[in-house]
Amino acid sequence: MKLPSWISRSGITVTVLLLIGCASIGGAQWDKLYGTAKPIEYKSTIPAPGLVSYVHDIRPIIEQRCTVCHGCYDSPCQLKLDSFQGLLRGANSTKVYDGSRLLGAPLTRIFEDAHSTSEWRTKDFYPVLNERINTPEANIKGSIFAQMLLLKQENPSPSENILPESFDFSLNPRQYCSRIENFEDYRKTAPLWGMPYALPGLNTREHNLLMSWLKEGAQIDENTEVDPTVSLEIDKWEKLLNGDSNKEQLISRYIYEHLFLAQLFFADDLSNKFAKAQANSRQYFRLVRSRTPPGVPLDRISTGRPFDDPKVARVYYRLWRDPSSVVLKTHMPYALNKARMEEWLNLFFKPNYAVNNLPSYSLETASNPFITFAELPIDSRYRFMLNEARFTIMNFIKGPVCRGQVALNVIQDHFWVFFFAPKTQTAKGAEQFLADNSKHLELPAEVGNSFLPLTNWLRYSEKQKEYLVAKAKFVNELTEKAGDQGLSLIWDGNLRTNNNAALTIFRHNDSASVYQGLIGEPPKTAWVIDYPLLERIHYLLVAGFDVYGNVTHQLLSRVYMDFLRIEGEMNFLSLLPKAAAQKELAYWYRDAESNLQTYIDLYLNQIEIVKDFHYTSDNPKLELFDQIKKYLAKASESSHHIGSGSLTPEELAIYRQLQRAPGSAIQYLPQTMIIRVPEVGLFTLVHNSSYSNLSSLFGDEKRRIPDEDYLTITRGIVGSYPNSFMRVNKRDLPDFVARVHGIRSEADYQVLRDIYGIRRSNPDFWGFSDEMLSEYRKTEPDEAALLDYNRLENR
Repeated sequence: MKLPSWISRSGITVTVLLLIGCASIGGAQWDKLYGTAKPIEYKSTIPAPGLVSYVHDIRPIIEQRCTVCHGCYDSPCQLKLDSFQGLLRGANSTKVYDGSRLLGAPLTRIFEDAHSTSEWRTKDFYPVLNERINTPEANIKGSIFAQMLLLKQENPSPSENILPESFDFSLNPRQYCSRIENFEDYRKTAPLWGMPYALPGLNTREHNLLMSWLKEGAQIDENTEVDPTVSLEIDKWEKLLNGDSNKEQLISRYIYEHLFLAQLFFADDLSNKFAKAQANSRQYFRLVRSRTPPGVPLDRISTGRPFDDPKVARVYYRLWRDPSSVVLKTHMPYALNKARMEEWLNLFFKPNYAVNNLPSYSLETASNPFITFAELPIDSRYRFMLNEARFTIMNFIKGPVCRGQVALNVIQDHFWVFFFAPKTQTAKGAEQFLADNSKHLELPAEVGNSFLPLTNWLRYSEKQKEYLVAKAKFVNELTEKAGDQGLSLIWDGNLRTNNNAALTIFRHNDSASVYQGLIGEPPKTAWVIDYPLLERIHYLLVAGFDVYGNVTHQLLSRVYMDFLRIEGEMNFLSLLPKAAAQKELAYWYRDAESNLQTYIDLYLNQIEIVKDFHYTSDNPKLELFDQIKKYLAKASESSHHIGSGSLTPEELAIYRQLQRAPGSAIQYLPQTMIIRVPEVGLFTLVHNSSYSNLSSLFGDEKRRIPDEDYLTITRGIVGSYPNSFMRVNKRDLPDFVARVHGIRSEADYQVLRDIYGIRRSNPDFWGFSDEMLSEYRKTEPDEAALLDYNRLENR
């Protein structure tokens, strides 16, 4: 289908067509028919008897049919439908994800960068609901949201398995955004592009409910009041975080800069009571900066990054209730309970130390946590992150980066992560070492969105080299003093009680996921992370990363992450015999850029052999994995590992056989395939792509080695962006496995999909989606959230 010239050619994703229009009726004509548009402001009311309820009737439909494609920063035309405020805000054709822009983009974070619909209109957001006269006719005819629903009903998706090429499913297709005034020509030009885009339409009940609600004026009946018992909890935590002393203020700043993305929830008995009062839906809060102290209305301070200057004499830290739906891509729950309160008191508040002066918010120092928080004990800072290591890493893996290819092509598709024990980070001289090297640990965030030549990375490269030289010397001194330590160098998860001691990370092209415990077969690479490395990861790709930033900011962040990955890998390799370490490096970095050896020579080749690890086989890496796994015991276990749960040995053998498919078959499989076995549960088949090396900024495909790809089968759901759905009855598993192993062409894969697949075009797509989500919430209540369907394949 040829698109008309009036459709915008800039943007992100074609699903945005649920907003599009073209030029047929001018704004003046609309004003004449239905009056002048006036922004609708958020106001929760109790609907009159007989009217449709947003909370009970509409929100579940929008969540499970709309938010699944409109839940993150890459939502089509910035129409985020994870809250009613997002629906009121409307759409904007400017791209959030643009790795080529020379200047940073305007910030458009909902709840932060504008606080009313009128403010959003000044930022070029236009309505998708009717904003003219409130009549049933105007509420339907003047709403793009309603018109796109009607268009889908009038023109259902084609019945063939593979949708036609007129639908664009590429990762970065053109974006088409227009307004209600232009809709009629679009209706004629693109009749198949109704909402939901490239998915089955709503059923009669869902469609009628939504249309009735829209006719009635799209009223909102959310409960905006906080339960009185929860208010008491809020008071308690805000009191802790707003002490007046320098020490208390610095502690709170540190906590805020590490938890600003967290979805905080109260996890003692109180939360259960509150959850029941909220229709079994957990309520989340965000830790925010405020101009006002506890006890008076919150006046939120919104800045691009959490360490940016708040421009007030005193910052207060408040808990703000987040009304958004829970979307897996950004779901990072963090419990506030009695144990957490005691942990923070013991780590930060009770120890006897002085904070003589509060650090400034100048960008040069605020972006460097080793300067800003130098007066807080290293042990406290490290344990704070370590005790919730998955959450700490998850901030980088998840966070607001919905399209993270520039940031994520720096990591392998599957690797394990371990941590050095706190005692190794707090040895005598450690604080002085960090103080002496704080300038070597500067991060790209200090330059903000300045447009700089990429050769600027050389400055950070030289600083990293200087740091590695100093680190090698310091490690050798510690090793000489401490003597043999063996596996005690590795954090044991607080005597093997904390499953954050070992993590598994998967990369799924431009997204990633992280889980507690060791999942899958031993991977090619692994990291061992120490305090300086963990802190820099956070300040590089979480606190200091600006999704709206310019090309310099984004590429410098990517290049610097190369240094951090190499450092984490070298920490792991330092535990191997030198010959084995060099062999692994040669394999990990085949055809890599020549300057890589410089980093190896400056650190790995300068540290002494760790004598207390003893190897007897010809594969020391696998031996080391096995030693650490046994050392960590239960702290290395994962509920996602295929061996966990209640599978019989015979059943387990079938699933393990599935992940042993040959490379000739794997090359046709998507990154993530969710398999629902109704009698057993949910599984994810993860396709791990292999590369000759990851040391280059561009050219992923040139470094691909498909013959070395492999699969990992997991329990439950892994990843936020599924590519494929399968429904396989238990009795059919052997046939399914055999067919996967037998794939030799795209046609073979499509036959597999014909038999077991739930395609975009499947009339039962939404039924499967609902069953999957229900099972997900039942089996993983703390983790379950809405998946994102933007990456579903059309095969």
